Amino acid sequence: MEVEREMSRIGRKPIAVPNGVTIALNDRVITIKGPKGTLSRELHKDMKVNIQENEINVERPSDHKLHRSLHGTTRSVIANMVSGVTDGYTKALDLVGVGYRANKTGDKLVLNVGFSHPVEIVPAQGVEFEVPANNRIIVKGIDKEVVGAYAAKIRSVREPEPYKGKGIKYENERILRKEGKTGGKKK
Repeated sequence: MEVEREMSRIGRKPIAVPNGVTIALNDRVITIKGPKGTLSRELHKDMKVNIQENEINVERPSDHKLHRSLHGTTRSVIANMVSGVTDGYTKALDLVGVGYRANKTGDKLVLNVGFSHPVEIVPAQGVEFEVPANNRIIVKGIDKEVVGAYAAKIRSVREPEPYKGKGIKYENERILRKEGKTGGKKK
């Protein structure tokens, strides 16, 4: 008995295209231009993208497991691209620890986080670093994946440790704290 499956709730939602955004679909490559920049991405060969004047719809050819999983993902990727070229994305990080600080030298981000040497991170094209305070970093860009990857790269330089919470953490990240050693009784 074949089970009737419901369409993806995310995949079937149309994507609204704001004014000032142009979309071009060339074979499997979708290119989206907006006020903040241009993004291109190759989509899976089985996904069908229909572009009307002010909305985009993603359709899948069958209820095969692969097609079901790609349906919502493809729609989300395109929606993130549209949002990126109109508004952009930001990720904020906080430095917690005595003497931990960040500076911006040219385009590079220089981190002093307790190592014997400063750590330099060079941004990719389309990524920008801001340092509003010496213990706060903001990563900006139009591609959500790249912004998240650079924020994760910065965080991985000195991840927060569970005892004192020192390290580089995301803005609203909650660090699970552990209790330190207790003295205990000597016999």
